[in-house]
Amino acid sequence: MKQFDSIICISQTSWTGDFQKAAVQLMTELSARHRVLFVDYLYTVKDLVTGRKDMPIREIMQLSNPLTKIATEHGGELYVWRPPLMLPINWLSDKSHDQLLRWNTNRLISSLQGVMKKLDMHRPLIINAYNPVIGLPMLGKLNECATIYYCFDEITTAGSWMSRHGYRYEETFLQRVDAVITTSETLRQDKSAQQSQTFCVKNGVNFDLFNQARQLAQQHPPEKPVVGYLGSADNRIDIDIMEYCARTMPDVDFQFIGEVHEPRLLDRLSVFPNVTFIPPRQPADLPPLLAKLSVGIIPFVCNKHTYTIYPLKINEYLAAGLPVVSTPFSILDDFTGIIELADTPERFAKALRRALADTDEQRVQQRVDMAQANSWKQRANEFESVIQRVPKAWRQEQPA
Repeated sequence: MKQFDSIICISQTSWTGDFQKAAVQLMTELSARHRVLFVDYLYTVKDLVTGRKDMPIREIMQLSNPLTKIATEHGGELYVWRPPLMLPINWLSDKSHDQLLRWNTNRLISSLQGVMKKLDMHRPLIINAYNPVIGLPMLGKLNECATIYYCFDEITTAGSWMSRHGYRYEETFLQRVDAVITTSETLRQDKSAQQSQTFCVKNGVNFDLFNQARQLAQQHPPEKPVVGYLGSADNRIDIDIMEYCARTMPDVDFQFIGEVHEPRLLDRLSVFPNVTFIPPRQPADLPPLLAKLSVGIIPFVCNKHTYTIYPLKINEYLAAGLPVVSTPFSILDDFTGIIELADTPERFAKALRRALADTDEQRVQQRVDMAQANSWKQRANEFESVIQRVPKAWRQEQPA
């Protein structure tokens, strides 16, 4: 018999957005077998004042119902709740931050308890999706049976928005939760030093969505060679590699699909006529763009941060049937023989030439099959298997 009556996911990311999110995908799949409540991003007064574009103002200000039931393909019971406004405290010194964090936490707990009562949730399993700062003071406050920390990035290199206070909170949080699930083997190795119950469930792919690109490409093959990058273009991109490829491969178009957070990328690549920057799109609008690509790339720099990454985009490319060229930024042994790795500008350009010629239908099917084996449905099964290994979270009935 299951010990928990529901899952509450307290996430560091919002439910909606211009890219696929691991926590959103996993909770959607888990809702096929469990009641799931997704606690949306904790928007602050600063977000309201600055007019953050993705902010659901009416729900947060209680002008509309902040609790929404999400329709799923499998008919599961899935809810998204928009919490009330929080105080912006990340910029504060440790002492001031910790004092105001108690106010934010109490506000969140009080409101969340009301939602739990409305949904008749009494003994939830808490999945904290990469928000140890709010997770630590919430431990034991929701009558939870257990708490699992879902860690999908290295907090010390996550930028000022998280690393400023996140590291000192994560250290203690790791030791006090009942288990940790990471999205890469390197993260698992790192976090297991502080929490023995640490497991790895890698990122997956919305296979049905991204495989649409393969079907569209079969109907309308790309007219010219196009190399594409999908996702946020930030300081992870190796600009030297991309500049070399754009300059030495004038017959190939290079597309960056998504937000650009690294100004130097625009400065150095915009001068090339074969480089295009395409604004971010909603996930449902991505397949037609991917269908026009010939190769998908992950040109990340190799450093401490990228070493912990298992990129979402790798399986999204493969689901579209695309050959993939990547730098060896992390442990990517799962994809040996499926993708190409290159560590210098010259080798990356040569690998791109080989990938552009890698159109054999059997090879395409290998890529698609790999992505299908890494679907979010499969990852949810793996995630649930880990839950079953946490005694406080999952208890089987003993035979009479």
